[in-house]
Amino acid sequence: MQENNNSGRGLSARERGILDTFAARELATVTAANLQEIASISRSAANLVLRRLAHKGWLRRIRRGIYSPVPLGSPSPRVSVGDPWQIAMALYAPGYISGWSAAEHWDLTEQIFNAVSVVTSVPQRTKRQEHGGFSFFVRSVDKSHIFGTKRIWHGSSQVLVADPSRLVIDVLTTPDLGGGSRHSIDIVRAYWKSEHADPTGLLEYAERLDKGAVFKRLGFTAEAFADVSREWTIRCQAGMSAGISRLDPRGPDRGRISTRWRLRINVPVEAE
Repeated sequence: MQENNNSGRGLSARERGILDTFAARELATVTAANLQEIASISRSAANLVLRRLAHKGWLRRIRRGIYSPVPLGSPSPRVSVGDPWQIAMALYAPGYISGWSAAEHWDLTEQIFNAVSVVTSVPQRTKRQEHGGFSFFVRSVDKSHIFGTKRIWHGSSQVLVADPSRLVIDVLTTPDLGGGSRHSIDIVRAYWKSEHADPTGLLEYAERLDKGAVFKRLGFTAEAFADVSREWTIRCQAGMSAGISRLDPRGPDRGRISTRWRLRINVPVEAE
């Protein structure tokens, strides 16, 4: 294991200046483009400098072409570095933080998860990934589905996070993003009881995605947890697909059926 005592030994004056600039800008991740902003060099030369700094233990390789500065005083470059939300923005752009991570941000859950829940328009080979000492749960969507986000400060950088209504649509579409169907239902319940509840905004997002099963889950949970208008209900029902869908899309094909919402209730749902 390569040790890093951060004494500056083995660094040229130029490399030391580069690292000082990265530190001053509080960058969670750095790429060749970041280096080209501060040094008049080609992309290939910038990549070579970054690889050398990583070899010396001053940068940690997150993924090909993406590095994270090792904090001053770190005994080893193997420690987790940077902010996982900022790293997610670099790894999965264009994308945004959603699921249980967004629920934590909006105070819609008290559970703490080790991984960061991310939605991206970049195809991924696996849903569960490890980068830079952090865990990520990733869902890929069409680029046209990247909307309904808020830009917030997280640490020293801005990141995109699902707004509360988009969060609800995401976990009703893919409950795994919310930590499974039961926890996702808890998030939806908390949303309807919170100041974030926005029935009109929810319908607008659902209509933009145009997924029939989502209208069913949205309408059923709204009536279970809130007092929505007859007009809202009619509009929501208009988007439903034919046939019977499951409240938990990955759950068992058993449980009572809500004929009103053409939905099989295959997980427990309680109003409180």
